[in-house]
Amino acid sequence: MRIVRLVLLVTSLLFSLRTQAQQTAFTVKVTGQGEPVLLLPGFACTADVWKETVAAISANHECHAFTFAGFGDVPPIGFPWLPTIKEQLIDYVKKKNLKQATIIGHSLGGTLGMWLVTSEPTLFKKLIAVDALPCTGALLMPTFKASQMVYDNPYSKQQLAMDSVHFHQMARQMASGMSLNQTKHGQLVDWMMKADRKTYVYGYIDLLRLDLRDDLANTTVPIVVLAATHPNRQQVETTWNQQLAKLKEKRIYYADQSAHFIMYDQPAWFIAKIRENLQ
Repeated sequence: MRIVRLVLLVTSLLFSLRTQAQQTAFTVKVTGQGEPVLLLPGFACTADVWKETVAAISANHECHAFTFAGFGDVPPIGFPWLPTIKEQLIDYVKKKNLKQATIIGHSLGGTLGMWLVTSEPTLFKKLIAVDALPCTGALLMPTFKASQMVYDNPYSKQQLAMDSVHFHQMARQMASGMSLNQTKHGQLVDWMMKADRKTYVYGYIDLLRLDLRDDLANTTVPIVVLAATHPNRQQVETTWNQQLAKLKEKRIYYADQSAHFIMYDQPAWFIAKIRENLQ
């Protein structure tokens, strides 16, 4: 009898640990009813970046707003970080039976969305990518090679060693460039400061490793891009047309007077485009 109880106890413990492991890559806020929409945030942001979006569309859509591990109050996980998030997102969609879900992804979330729709096209109805590129690394490095993106590099070491004062200064400088809406800078800085430092540093390497430009040629899922034009619209248009060159059908809307956080810089335009492309 004791052996039976012990076996049951161990089995229950293993099942519990397995269940927890399957749910470590993110937390989700579910709001509203209707067709499912997955809202994937940008790097270091939480589900709260979608607060106004959820309020605008949740009357007709079931909104699943994510916060990824290592950001906000979600505990960090091991590495590789982004591939784990991707696989657990696919499991989440399948287990919740979210048929033909639309993805709305900002920055990192939009790139992750491209990875999802090119890997599992039958699961998704549409992707609305908000200022998100299929290859961020190529934007930052003209001689980009995914194989060169390694965790152990001088810049990563510098960021990991940075004290909170200097990291805060860096965060403030970054926030000023990512949104023209100064009232939002404090929120952006707070998200960066709350991020687990290793996730912030190594997670970005995971993003830089992605190059989905060729994969876009074969996707059957419609992709809509909302692109910020600040500080140079002509340069922005050139970048997006180059990176999306292999996408068969381009639908790019350019947000004038907006930096990276379009939902903050041009909120009325942003919500209008989201609603238009969800119909």
